Amino acid sequence: MGFWLIAGALALVVGGLMAQALVRARLGTGAAQAFDVQVYRDQLSEVERDLARGVLGQAEAERVRVEVSRRLLDADRAAAHTRSAVAAPRGLSRLAAGVVVLAVLAGAVGVYWLLGAPGYPDLPLAQRIADAEAARAVRMGQAEAQARFGTAFVAPPETDPEFLVLMDKLRAAVADKPAELQGQMLLARNEAMLGNYAAAHVAQGRIIALRGDAATADDHATLADLMILAAQGYVSPEAEAAIDAALQIDPLHGAARYYRGLMYAQNLRPDLAFAIWRPLLEQSRPGAPWVPPILGQISQVTEAAGIRYTPPEMPAPSGPDADDMAEAADMTEAERQEMVRGMVEGLAERLATEGGGPEDWARLIGALGVLGDTERAAAIWAEAQQVFAASPEAVAAIREAAVSAGVAQ
Repeated sequence: MGFWLIAGALALVVGGLMAQALVRARLGTGAAQAFDVQVYRDQLSEVERDLARGVLGQAEAERVRVEVSRRLLDADRAAAHTRSAVAAPRGLSRLAAGVVVLAVLAGAVGVYWLLGAPGYPDLPLAQRIADAEAARAVRMGQAEAQARFGTAFVAPPETDPEFLVLMDKLRAAVADKPAELQGQMLLARNEAMLGNYAAAHVAQGRIIALRGDAATADDHATLADLMILAAQGYVSPEAEAAIDAALQIDPLHGAARYYRGLMYAQNLRPDLAFAIWRPLLEQSRPGAPWVPPILGQISQVTEAAGIRYTPPEMPAPSGPDADDMAEAADMTEAERQEMVRGMVEGLAERLATEGGGPEDWARLIGALGVLGDTERAAAIWAEAQQVFAASPEAVAAIREAAVSAGVAQ
């Protein structure tokens, strides 16, 4: 109701000003002619005074008197005509002014009815924040999200049949000895490699339960990661709890910070997502696994939050330089293979300890394929899908290398 009162008052003020200008323009039309009449009358009086003082002669005074009188009559006739023209439509002018006011009011209401939201209640920022928090508190859980978004697990067609047999044996062994930590760790890792993220996060949850207070931030972040992958990128309350547990142990944990920002982005709080992602992005090295997904989504977050922000430019990952290439050209085949293996191990070690961008992961998978180490390439490919689950573009780029290495289709 307050909006309509304010809008109506503004429309009335605008319409009133327009009507006032219209009426004043009509009433002030004869001002120029009336001024001319007064000027000519003053000139006639001045002629008489000049004649009395002897400034003008009788003949010259008569000639000036005739000319000024003629102009006075013309000006008086023009003023009389204007007065009659203005006086007649004064009522019509007022009617026109009323029509203008009504037109402004009707136009304002019509435009708002078409483009606005009639009947929609006021929604101040505090209320929007409260609504977002309330919706986040009652959002769907992990099981419902997996049922809605997930798909039944089917092993990738390129999977070695012998590996599937071994997986069945591993599942049976772990089921017989659920309290054995090593078995749960093997199960979680291998289920994730197969893409069976629902089973993988169950095993990861048991790992955390068995470790108790010894569970690390990485353990909890991995649990959140597997839950989010199983729900096709959706951050459930259970995944949020795992993220919080990781951040309680390590407040600077990169993956956990990224997923917490993703949770806020999914729950109508782009302002909080940006507050997390911006420092994480600016503090991270270019090869960090969370950098590509943040770069792919932060523009949408800033737009939704009404924030202007230009992400920092990330340098491309480095590769062999000209000296390395020249040195390799002078090597024997065995020496060249050894050099390649050394570079592969160095890259694998860096990705394991520091992370890296999709180009690094693709380079490692391709190199392993060239060396014929397809089993390891397949493991790296499975891990890369987990790391970049929130960035389909990055996964697609890495998949090309996996296809070339013969570990993906």
